Amino acid sequence: QVQLVESGGGLVQPGGSLRLSCAASGSIFSINAMGWYRQAPGKQRELVAGISSGGSTRYADSLKGRFTISRDNAKNTVHLQMNSLKPEDTAVYYCYADILRHGSYYEYRYWGQGTQVTVSS
Repeated sequence: QVQLVESGGGLVQPGGSLRLSCAASGSIFSINAMGWYRQAPGKQRELVAGISSGGSTRYADSLKGRFTISRDNAKNTVHLQMNSLKPEDTAVYYCYADILRHGSYYEYRYWGQGTQVTVSS
């Protein structure tokens, strides 16, 4: 069993900041990439940011400079610091992790349950 549990979503005013966290737990041998997607109402899910086990990062072009992804390998967690938030950042944010379970030969992408971020005055 593997679980990803997200926290940190909520309501914030335009220009404000939020920090999302996602913790992986369970029968984990190793974690490769971790990251975040988001899905706004009526839109497709889109990549927000990803980070490799070695710390290499990638971002959606439109979010560079405002969002920062980081991870703590010892705690199997990934964070997303979101600054200068805009109403168009409103979405459900989902974390993911590419995990090799104990006793398994293949990685599998696990997803969190999603956390709502609403940017509104």
